[in-house]
Amino acid sequence: MLAVLVIGAAALAAYANTFRAPFTFDDVSSIFDNPTIRRLWPPGEALSPPGGWGFTVSGRPLLNYSLAVNYAVSGYEVWSYHALNLVIHLLAGLTLFGVMRRTFTRPLLASRFGEPAWPLALVIAAIWTVHPLQTEAVTYVIQRAESLMGLFFLLTLYGFVRSVDSPTPRRWQAVSVMACLLGVGTKEIAALAPVLVFLYDRTFVSGSFVEAWRRHRGQHLSLVATWLPLLWLLAGTGGDRGGTFHFSDGAMWVGHGLTQFEAVTRYVGLAFWPHPLVFDYGEIPPPRLGAALPWALPVLGLGGATLVALWRRPVIGFLGAWFFVILAPTSLLPATLQIIVEHRMYLPLAAVLAFAFGAAASWFGWRAVTVAGAFLAVAAVGLTLQRNEVYRSGQALWEDTVAKRPENARALNNLGLTYYNLGRVADSIGLYEKSRRLDPTVANTHYNLGLALMSSGRVSEAVAPFEEAVRIIPYFFKAHLNLGTILMQLGREPEAVAHFAEALRYDAAPAEVYFQYGLILAELKRWDQAAEQYAKAVQIDPGYAEAQSNWGTALLRLNAGAAALEHFNAAVRLKPDSPDVHFNLGLALASLGRQAEAAAQYREAIRLNPDHADAHLNLGITLGQTGQLPEAIVHLQQAVRLRPNDVRVQYNTGYALVTAGRGPEARPYFEKVLRLQPANTAARDMLRQLGEPTPAP
Repeated sequence: MLAVLVIGAAALAAYANTFRAPFTFDDVSSIFDNPTIRRLWPPGEALSPPGGWGFTVSGRPLLNYSLAVNYAVSGYEVWSYHALNLVIHLLAGLTLFGVMRRTFTRPLLASRFGEPAWPLALVIAAIWTVHPLQTEAVTYVIQRAESLMGLFFLLTLYGFVRSVDSPTPRRWQAVSVMACLLGVGTKEIAALAPVLVFLYDRTFVSGSFVEAWRRHRGQHLSLVATWLPLLWLLAGTGGDRGGTFHFSDGAMWVGHGLTQFEAVTRYVGLAFWPHPLVFDYGEIPPPRLGAALPWALPVLGLGGATLVALWRRPVIGFLGAWFFVILAPTSLLPATLQIIVEHRMYLPLAAVLAFAFGAAASWFGWRAVTVAGAFLAVAAVGLTLQRNEVYRSGQALWEDTVAKRPENARALNNLGLTYYNLGRVADSIGLYEKSRRLDPTVANTHYNLGLALMSSGRVSEAVAPFEEAVRIIPYFFKAHLNLGTILMQLGREPEAVAHFAEALRYDAAPAEVYFQYGLILAELKRWDQAAEQYAKAVQIDPGYAEAQSNWGTALLRLNAGAAALEHFNAAVRLKPDSPDVHFNLGLALASLGRQAEAAAQYREAIRLNPDHADAHLNLGITLGQTGQLPEAIVHLQQAVRLRPNDVRVQYNTGYALVTAGRGPEARPYFEKVLRLQPANTAARDMLRQLGEPTPAP
């Protein structure tokens, strides 16, 4: 219980400032753009993440389901995602403590570490839990893939360790196999758990591979059997995780392998001196052999020492194997994007710490080492708190990354996106331009540049970036959609229609495409065609309130008030808190002569949004038509306050005042109309009726 309290308190202290850290980077595609996490039951959908797109959740049903649990708890509010990440990490730290404590008391180590097994295990597990190098796997929400897999990996080993000494071994064997099965459903690295369990058996339990196989082959075969569902999951992502890996390119195998000497050396260095920590190292071009040599020497030296130790010093060999075997898949397989990634050290860090503290305890005595370890744990908490401050906002995270890796095209792109979302569009355009100069092959950079140019009013300039985005990724449906929208605005309708068709072909939720197509047609006043697109959107998604409302608006423009009323009523049922929906319903009712009901809808729109100028204007007109002039004037004057340069608002206010017999008060409104629109003959006539000279046209 004391270990739970110590490790739990340390973890909470280290991550106390993360609960409001926003979603970032791949969180967006795996959470916001992932429709499969929207419901928990029936579980089939949540256990079937999008495959073939290279999303972090692709081929990882347990990871996806855990996100669905968070969505059920807090929707898109981030706090529950961070809370579950921390719970997972804490459980992993406690499991590591259990593994370490029981390993220190195994016969091979008991004479040296049996007495200090508990304090040494506690120090190692506590520092592992609060080490700054772990922040990426804990604070970055979607890297739950690493921490949740790590928990299941450690539980697989813990179940085996408990089974070899338990009077009821089958129960713990079942725990081990089930944990391994859950692990492969979370992240593919869990497939290495059977290998390391077998090596642990040989090192600490049976003494040789032959004896380990003889005594526990049923357990080891059961663990290996978990590879079968893993193969099925991998097949669901195209066998290459949606293009994340390129197995057929021999040059990439060599180039990626050379970059990993730097990666592994950095990992080891950061385990002992966690600075600087970098969220995204970016693309690293394959170095020449001579340039890779300084990085290769320490890695090859450690690798060679591990091979020798596996034969001569099995305990040290096991720790080295734990480090290299877990890193092997990501170090050897040619990844397309991630070259150096700190969260890969989540499990390997345990071996580094176990070796360091075991060796220190042998040299300096366990009491001195545990005291020093306690101070290091406190220092690690402080460093982790400091590192987590970088995650407080997307701006802070990406500015920190760009400061440390200024030639990182991906970081520049993401900082640009952050600035764009903050309204700093001009700054974002500069960053996108620099990013695509550094790496012109990234479709997202071109897409983001296109959006920023659109927002700046540079519509024709946005065409080229969107075209480049769909050239690089033909199934980039959002780029097709925006390109279609721009081309329609530029009068290039045949091309626009072709891109809308491509967007519909690839979009998993095509209702949005139909809706956007309807919007641009409505902007062009092609109401019949706009109505057709809104109808298609509603047919796909009957709960699409905005499409229902816009369909009604298009029908209203076509003088089909009764048909429009049906859709506005549907929109109100779906979105009763929308002032615009109530306003549109009022328009439809007014077109049918149902003025009292129309006024009620305008009043509701004003209740929901007191500054809804159109609702004040139309309510004023409606009240004036029904003889309720005093209240009508109040609403019309409110519309004037909200929209002082609107000719229609000024004219109707003046007209209502004249009708109420308050001609002198009306004069300024008609004069304002003429200042805004000198050729307005209706306002000039009203001023003549009031007997006042009118300004010359």
